[in-house]
Amino acid sequence: MALQDRARAMRVDIVKMIAEAGSGHPGGSLSCIDILTALYFGGVMKHDPANPADDMRDRFILAKGHAAPALYAALAHAGYFPQDELMTLRKLGTRLQGHPDCHLVPGVEVSTGSLGQGLSVAAGLACGLRLNSNDARVFTVLGDGECEEGQVWEAAMFAAHQKLGNLIAIVDSNGLQIDGPVQEVVQDGSLADKFKAFGWSVSEVDGHDIPALIEHLSALKQQGGQVPHAVIAHTVKGKGVSFMENQVGWHGKAPNAEQLATALAELQA
Repeated sequence: MALQDRARAMRVDIVKMIAEAGSGHPGGSLSCIDILTALYFGGVMKHDPANPADDMRDRFILAKGHAAPALYAALAHAGYFPQDELMTLRKLGTRLQGHPDCHLVPGVEVSTGSLGQGLSVAAGLACGLRLNSNDARVFTVLGDGECEEGQVWEAAMFAAHQKLGNLIAIVDSNGLQIDGPVQEVVQDGSLADKFKAFGWSVSEVDGHDIPALIEHLSALKQQGGQVPHAVIAHTVKGKGVSFMENQVGWHGKAPNAEQLATALAELQA
């Protein structure tokens, strides 16, 4: 399947599973799906659905755990579990909780959802891999709103001090969070400048340009070195569904039947 078609199919799954559940977070799930497409299907990450515990696998941490539908869609399409299980999202007895649970879902490295903690976990993993002389890389996706959390910057300081060149943090920078525009909730200025000030190498990319993402992330993976890497991926919240795009109200709301039909018509056109 072509990567753009794969991303579109996963967007379809995202809106369908959230509608079926009656709750969830479509905006941030849709904004980061092209990033996950590049990582899981573009040859960037080394991973094996048949052997999720392979010691030499690259690790992925979804720091913005509320975007679990995006991760579940990627894992299902990659073969970690059956795709029809996606429709059990948030239902009683399901493995697919509202936030990823590493004890239930194959391919989920760490349970996430408490914003601000993911980069700390990723930095710890990267440090541990280096201590074990393991060349695997650690990738993590954070939200730009999440970067208001102080723990993010403690982790950033630690990663730079430890010279964790095996760590690549991707910020899904869609400009919106649950309470409104990121710059209005807490004026954070330039995230790129902040990461640079903390000793990271920093680059910016169109977060919906899958070929550019693959090229850029693959180059950073090969580069390694002694400096952690931050990629500011400029994205659109709700990408792919016109009435959800750049609308803060779609941060955490399920579409009704009519809205679902409209979304699917757009995505499947």
